[in-house]
Amino acid sequence: MSFSLKDWSSERLARVEQALSAWVPADAPAGLGEAMRYAVLDGGKRLRPLLVLGAAEAVGGNPDAALRAACAVELIHAYSLVHDDMPCMDNDVLRRGKPTVHVAYGEATALLAGDALQALAFELLAPEGAGIPDRVQASLCRLLAQAAGQAGMAGGQAIDLAAVGRSLTEAELRHMHRLKTGALLQASVMMGAACGEATAAARAGLSEYGRALGLAFQVVDDILDVTADSATLGKTAGKDALHDKPTYVSLLGLQRARSYARDLLGEARGALATTGLADTRALLALAEMVVHRDN
Repeated sequence: MSFSLKDWSSERLARVEQALSAWVPADAPAGLGEAMRYAVLDGGKRLRPLLVLGAAEAVGGNPDAALRAACAVELIHAYSLVHDDMPCMDNDVLRRGKPTVHVAYGEATALLAGDALQALAFELLAPEGAGIPDRVQASLCRLLAQAAGQAGMAGGQAIDLAAVGRSLTEAELRHMHRLKTGALLQASVMMGAACGEATAAARAGLSEYGRALGLAFQVVDDILDVTADSATLGKTAGKDALHDKPTYVSLLGLQRARSYARDLLGEARGALATTGLADTRALLALAEMVVHRDN
């Protein structure tokens, strides 16, 4: 049977956008809501929500839990971008084709908007009276917290900041990116799986798929930073070299980095084949999209 990622994703993205618009409040005090909505709505690939929904559908998961998980992981991603773009971190002025939040609203409001988005993510995962079992809510909260904290995204960002101007080995670079970028992508897959009753084999295969895809995403990001322009990327191109940051391109060279991305795609495909799940076409198509994208 043929599968169209465009057709599959368009309906799911519409649901995610509608839910995000409903759940991210416009009326938070002193303009905070406006900054929060600016950070989240009308932009981004929404890869993480699609991974949640694709994995949840593959395991026959609770659709309400999956939609909340999809939105929660996007809120965590958005908060991380708000904070990463600030002058104390990457000091960037362009994100998703528009001025970054601290440029548009000021540093203090941007900091608070990121904080509020992070809190809202966990609020979405633990609703009252939504018919989502407590154990599922707890599992989703745990997976997201682990991916966002010191053992995941925040820890990876700390390594990234400490590595500016330094030479890293390939193993050190891989470790940094598995935390900074890969952990949240892998968690997106596993949060989708937690919305249903997956076998041990399915969970193991999905985890390995998420690990390979998460690293592939960062390798391709490093490639695009030197091969694409800012208009195509929707963010500042060439900033890794400008800030003297170690990347897969600076370590391996462009051709070897491209080859590594293809290898990781093969690992993701192989992992899906071990899950025993009847239909993983959406997850396979998302992995293909990650490696072959141009922004």
